[in-house]
This record gives sequence, structure tokens and C-alpha cells, in this order.
Amino acid sequence: MTGKSQTLTFGNMPRLIAGMSVVGKRESEGPLGKYFDRVEPDPKMGRNTFEQGESAMLKTAIEGAANKAGMTVYDFDALFAGDLLNQLVSSSYAAREMPVSYFGLYSACSTMTEALALAAATVNAGYYETAACATASHFATAERQYRFPLEYGCQRPPYAQWTVTAAGCSVVVADGDGPAITHATIGRVVDLGITDANNMGAAMAPAAMDTFFAVLDDTGMDVSDLDGIFSGDLGRLGSEILRDLCREKGVELGQRYADCGDMMFSRGQNCYSGGSGAGCSASVLNSFILKKMKEGCYRRVLLMATGALMSPTTSFQGESIPAVCHGVILENV
Repeated sequence: MTGKSQTLTFGNMPRLIAGMSVVGKRESEGPLGKYFDRVEPDPKMGRNTFEQGESAMLKTAIEGAANKAGMTVYDFDALFAGDLLNQLVSSSYAAREMPVSYFGLYSACSTMTEALALAAATVNAGYYETAACATASHFATAERQYRFPLEYGCQRPPYAQWTVTAAGCSVVVADGDGPAITHATIGRVVDLGITDANNMGAAMAPAAMDTFFAVLDDTGMDVSDLDGIFSGDLGRLGSEILRDLCREKGVELGQRYADCGDMMFSRGQNCYSGGSGAGCSASVLNSFILKKMKEGCYRRVLLMATGALMSPTTSFQGESIPAVCHGVILENV
């Protein structure tokens, strides 16, 4: 990386050889239901609390990805994982049962692509041979932390999003059979002054646009060079804002573009503006996107997960919502 480029180019082309997705019942009833590997109808996964259930879901995704790669968690050199809860308890409690070096990451809902970028960088440099990247989110735990407990029964505006109950894990190795991670674009924090904590799509869309044009500028690609462009969880409103922002700069995203949050739920599921959460892009990547790439439907995909970098404390203090977006390019080469 030279100058002010935000993009890392991985000459050794680390490979994403396996992915595992675990989702809740509502997610399985959406348009992508047939692509997910495992459905957990019990939101607590047999545990005592929703938080314990989220951690168990993440652990299931990590172990499942290892199994699909023909490995166990003992074979991982490092685990890059994160979630939305304070002190990353879902990830840390899952990692405490695994004998592996652990990087606890927080980039809100953009954590999956941050994990992929860091794992690919370390594998590309030869520090690790095998790394796991995993994130999770849970509707009940996120509502309790960021808004109100479910028992409160508060109403939401129509542009609000529904935190996805899901986990996803990708296995990245130095050499293997799977899409190559060829580039990672590290996002900058963008804040256009949105203060409504329910309006995540509007807060995050400018960061997605900033990263998208950094990808184009740094790599010399244009939209036609990408078979699929996926944002992480802008939802219906945020993805339309992203289209408008790109259009103002002379770029039409067209049918190559889709948002993981918008794809997650059907209109009839009453999930407002669509899905959000760190598990949103993680579960879609490790199910729909990877399977479509393996089928040859996509040769080159850009995944841009977006994150709102706020907390209940800053929201109650009237602070605006800064956002970030990290992008990774996957290629069948």
C-alpha cells in the first residue's frame, strides 16, 4: 500500500476454503432460508440467557466451518472474531473453549470484513497458515443493549432495522480450494450528522459510498469488473441512499448490487427496513455468496460490510453516529 491508498493487495492470494452459517427461525423463513447451513429455532440454544445463546451460536459456526474445511479448531493458528455486545462477550466466551490465538474485534456490523481483511493480511504475509473469521449478532441481545428490552414492547419507525439472529465463520488459508481474497479496502470513519439511532441505514450509507469509490480508485476497476457488489446491512432505505449517492457521482450500481440486510427478510415478515447486525453479512457471505461463487455465478465479488460506531451512552448524549465500511474482494482465480 502506497501513498493514501486504503487498499491492501494480497499477492499470495489467501483462500477462503469453507464457510458456515447459523441462523434463527425468522431468518430461515426469509428469501435466503434454503442457503443457510443450520437453523436454530431456540433463540437461547438451550442456554439460560439470550447472551449465552448468541455465544453458543457463534461457537457452532466456528466449529462447523472447521469441520467443513476438514479441520478442527485445534488446526486454526488464529481466530478473528467479534460481535455487538459490550466487551465482546459472545466472541470471548466462545473463544475461551478453543485453544487458539484470539483477536477480539469490534467494528460494529462491519466486523466480518474487518476480520477477513486482517486474517488475509496475516496469512498473505506468512505469519499464519490458517485463520478463522467469525461474527455474530442476536435480535434479543442487541435490543437489550442498544434500545429497550423486548418486554418493553416499544414501537419502531418504519425505517428501523431488525437485528439478525445469526453467526457466520470463514476459514482462510494460505493455499486451498476456494475463492481468493485479492484485496481489502480499509474504511475511513464518516459522519454526516445523523443522530437518530433507529436510522442506521442513513448513517452508514455515506461510509459505504466512501469505501466503494476507494475500491474503484485504488484498484482501477469499475462497476463492470465486479459480478456482484454486496453491502453489509444498509437495509432497504440505506441501500437506496447508497444508490442515490453513487448516482450523483456518475456511477449506476444496477442489478449487480444488493444489500445483505435487504436480502435477509421478505416484505411480509414485518422486519421494517430489513436486517442489520454483525451476523448479517457474515451469514449471507458464508451461505449465499460463497455457494453462488462455487457454482460459478460470480467470478469477482466485492463485499462491503458497514458499521455504526455508536453506543447508547453517546446516543443519549445527543452525539451523531459515525460509521465505517470495510471491503474485501473475492475472486475465483
